Amino acid sequence: MSRIQGKTASPQLPTDQVYVGIDVSKSHLDVHIHPSGVARRVANDKAGLQMLVRLFRSYAPQTIVLEATGQYHRLAHRHLHDAGFCVAVMNPFRTRRFADMLGQLAKTDMIDARTLALFAAMVRPEAKVPPAPAQAELAALLVARRQVSQQKGALQNQLGVSDHALVSRQIRARIKMADRHLVALDAEIRQTLRTQPDLKQRYDILTSVPGIGLVTAATMIAELDELGDAKGSQIAALVGVAPMNCDSGALRGQRRIRGGRASVRNTLYMAAVAAVRSNGSIAAFYERLRANGKPFKVAITAVIRKLAIIANTLITENRKWEAQRP
Repeated sequence: MSRIQGKTASPQLPTDQVYVGIDVSKSHLDVHIHPSGVARRVANDKAGLQMLVRLFRSYAPQTIVLEATGQYHRLAHRHLHDAGFCVAVMNPFRTRRFADMLGQLAKTDMIDARTLALFAAMVRPEAKVPPAPAQAELAALLVARRQVSQQKGALQNQLGVSDHALVSRQIRARIKMADRHLVALDAEIRQTLRTQPDLKQRYDILTSVPGIGLVTAATMIAELDELGDAKGSQIAALVGVAPMNCDSGALRGQRRIRGGRASVRNTLYMAAVAAVRSNGSIAAFYERLRANGKPFKVAITAVIRKLAIIANTLITENRKWEAQRP
């Protein structure tokens, strides 16, 4: 049941527009409306969201901000978007940095909701359309796959230090089970991609690039939906491989990468390593960088950036990869 938590004072920002912050948890949603200061809590289900839709229609918010919280924010995102509201889904790291900037050290659900409302009012983030059901299903499969893969890696590390026969035998059995789960998840990912024409088209284009396989292509499709609609430099920044300036006054620092979507970057790293071995033009690009004295980390990051930009260009132009002729 919804209940009013009371009003809290918000900074007097120079705006007549209304902004909403929603802190998401598994069981409930904490809401703050700026600048009125109205705060509410509702259940994180369809009934609770219907109550919020009625409330928000009386305020007509310019933007509603949610944090990306795995699967828990998806119902609110889709429900509010379908009701006609502009909903922005933000990286929690970015909004936490914003709270630090405000000097907001305390952390409760209602404080977080208020911080998100202020973030919406000051930053004016762009709204994000919820992923299509097939894309959301693909994303869920990839999350499950990453979890199983991480568990397998942990088990392999345990096996390496185990000196007890029974423990080692049980660990090996769990590794084999993880392998079976990975095979089943890969088959389901492949089936999802093949049965959706739009996803299949993107998958066929991406996997035409030597080095990009099933998992990398599926991850880019599911978690980089700006692919094909953004400039190459923007895609590089979204992946987190765009060099950022580190200059201040007379100081000229090294350019460094930061931020971006770690899951996409991690899979592209593996694709980059494979491309250096199997893709002639990518291999030549990498070898030039190494010959010019670039360390491995810098050179492989440049390859990741190049792959991301190539993928974006191919999706934009709706064509497959063509190897460059010597």
